[in-house]
Amino acid sequence: MSLFSRDRTRVTVEEAHRRTRGSRASAVVLDIRERGEWDAGRAPGAVHAPLSGLVAGAPLPQAVQGRPLVVMCRSGNRSRKAVALLRARGADAVDVKGGLQEWVAAGHPVVDGHGDDGSVA
Repeated sequence: MSLFSRDRTRVTVEEAHRRTRGSRASAVVLDIRERGEWDAGRAPGAVHAPLSGLVAGAPLPQAVQGRPLVVMCRSGNRSRKAVALLRARGADAVDVKGGLQEWVAAGHPVVDGHGDDGSVA
């Protein structure tokens, strides 16, 4: 059984935050932005899998395989494409409306690779 209904492909930032935070998180954030964007900042606990790699057929990182995915990019455009691709592969995935920009606007943290305050690139 999937966490997200098959006809539901998008979630709000608040639902994404609720489903991916804490020790009992039901889903994981999959950040599909490219390396430079990822390095600038991401949601805490996010796992990186660039869309370019997924399109080229790269497998999902081991840490997210078999888990419900909340897919995030900068604004929500690329994540919609990624969700269609991931669902075609059988993944339980939704994208976040407004992406990381909306995440920050809602007051949620963004960190860099050192755990310091990050930025949205």
